[in-house]
Amino acid sequence: MSQNKNLTNPPSEDDEDMFVTLDLDDGTTAECRILTIFDIGEQDYIALLPLDENGNDNADGTVYIYRYSENEAGDPSLENILDDEEYEIVSDRFDEILDEAEFEER
Repeated sequence: MSQNKNLTNPPSEDDEDMFVTLDLDDGTTAECRILTIFDIGEQDYIALLPLDENGNDNADGTVYIYRYSENEAGDPSLENILDDEEYEIVSDRFDEILDEAEFEER
């Protein structure tokens, strides 16, 4: 899982709900809805919700979180988070974002 993921359908800022197609290491693809892109320090991260075979949000609550970057041409790139401590920090921040969104909806 140390390889970068390829986005075959990069996000468009025109979409209310943005979707991407991930080319996974095992040769399969996963359609995902972008939940959020957020930063911690100088690094951006992206949270993706994989869709089921009918194009609906998965029912098991699986979320993919990756490092996110764009090159000078604006092409997006995802990278696995291999460091456990970094992943813990990123997941805690994502949980905070979810809590903030839930609080704002009330």
